[in-house]
Amino acid sequence: MQIYKVGGAVRDRLLGRPVSEIDWVVVGASAEEMAALGYRPVGADFPVFLHPQTGEEYALARTERKSGRGYGGFTFHASPEVTLEQDLLRRDLTINAMAEDEHGQVIDPYGGLGDLQARVLRHVAPAFAEDPLRVLRVARFAARYAPLGFTVAPETLALMRQLSESGELRDLTPERSWKEISRALMESRPDVFVQVLHDCGALAELLPEVDALFGSDRAEALLKTLRACAEREQPLAVRWACLLLDTGAEQIAAINSRCKAPRECAELALLARQHRGAWQDALELSAEALLALLQGFDVYRRPQRFEQFLAACEMAARGAGQEHEFRQSAYLRGAADCVRGQAIQPLLEQGYQGAALGQALARQRLEALQGYRKTGHV
Repeated sequence: MQIYKVGGAVRDRLLGRPVSEIDWVVVGASAEEMAALGYRPVGADFPVFLHPQTGEEYALARTERKSGRGYGGFTFHASPEVTLEQDLLRRDLTINAMAEDEHGQVIDPYGGLGDLQARVLRHVAPAFAEDPLRVLRVARFAARYAPLGFTVAPETLALMRQLSESGELRDLTPERSWKEISRALMESRPDVFVQVLHDCGALAELLPEVDALFGSDRAEALLKTLRACAEREQPLAVRWACLLLDTGAEQIAAINSRCKAPRECAELALLARQHRGAWQDALELSAEALLALLQGFDVYRRPQRFEQFLAACEMAARGAGQEHEFRQSAYLRGAADCVRGQAIQPLLEQGYQGAALGQALARQRLEALQGYRKTGHV
C-alpha cells in the first residue's frame, strides 16, 4: 500500500501558489484494508475514505470508462492492481496529473512539469473528450492561471470544440454547470473564462444569449467589464449581473431559471438590467423617479443590494472606457441616505397608522428628496 499526494496540491506547490486542500490517492489497497485501518468510507458506491485523524479524503486508485452521456455517464474500477499511472491517466490536464510521494519526489508520467514551465493547459489523453464538464473546468483553469501566462493548447481546444458540438454540454445538470460558472466568475480573469468558452463553441451551447454579443463591440466591453470586476474584487452577484447586463430582461430571466442561479444573483441581474438607465441619468431624475428607484431596491431593508447595483453599473461603465469618478453613484447613495433618514416616530405621534401612515411616510420621503435634489446633500 502506497499513498501519494496528487492533483492540485502538487500543481500549486510547484507554481509557488498557496495549497488550500490536499487530495490523496492510495495504490495497492482494497476497501476492506482501508476500513481495517480506521478509514471511514464516504459512500457505499465510491472508493473514497476519510482519514481517521485528519478527516482528509483518500481515494483508492481507479480507472474510469465512459458508459453514457453527460458528466455522470461513467463507471469506475478500483482495485489493488490499479497503478498510479493508470489513475493519473484518467485526469483532465497534464498539470493535474502529477503525484508526489512521501519524500517529496514528483511522479510525472504525462509531461505535467514541462507544461507547467511552458504555461500550457493540455489534456492528458483522448478520453478527455468523454466528459463535457471538462470544457468548463479547463476554461476555469484558464481564467485562474491567465495572470501567470497560461493558455489552452490548440489540440485541447479542438477537443473542447468537439465536445461542444456533440451536444453533451446540454446534459450537464444546472447544479454542476452553475458550480463551475460561479467559481470561474470569481477567478482572477473571468473574462478569459468567457473568451475560452466562446472560442470552443461552449458559450453558444450554455449561454447563447451572451455568445450573441460576440462579433460586436459589446463583447469587448463585456470582457473589460468582467476584468474590472475582478480587479476591484466584486462579489459573485455583481459579476453575474455584469455578465448578463447587455442581454434582454426576458433573456436574463430565462438564463437565471436555466442555470438555477441563486436568488441574490438572479435578482440583481434583473434589477441592474432594468435600472441601468436610471443610474446613467441619475442627476436628472425627478424626486418621484428617485423615490420609485429606491423603493424598487428596498433600500431600507436591503441596502447591500443597492450598493451592488451601483457597483455593477460602475463596472459596466469602466468596461465601456469610462474611468472617471462616478457622480451618479455618490448622488444615488446620498439619496438613499436621505430617505432612510426620515423618522417614522413623529408621524406616529401625529396619530398616523396603517395605510395612512405609509402614505404620510412616502410624502415625507418625497419632500426630503425634493430638497435633496436642490442641494445634492442629505
